[in-house]
Amino acid sequence: MYAIIATGGKQYTVSEGDEIKVEKLGIDAGETVTFDQVLFVSNGTAVVGDPTIAGATVTATVVVEGKGRKIIVYKYKRKTGYHKKNGHRQLFTKVKIDKINA
Repeated sequence: MYAIIATGGKQYTVSEGDEIKVEKLGIDAGETVTFDQVLFVSNGTAVVGDPTIAGATVTATVVVEGKGRKIIVYKYKRKTGYHKKNGHRQLFTKVKIDKINA
């Protein structure tokens, strides 16, 4: 059984027991979070939402919050002496999928 959920402007394919990194949710480690934007559920038969499935939820436990690896952004224009170097670390929340309620 797997489902497609939407959170943080992105879509994730999940099944029970998976650990995924989503955009920062601001929830402490060990707490439970419920995703109610379920777009698709497959349990032998496929159920497609329009755009979401009414009453379907995915329950997950927060494992940890952290920062991703550093991305270097370098801007450069030739012949003008212009260059700028920036770094960015995206915040994330790692969750473990407990149950898919279809």
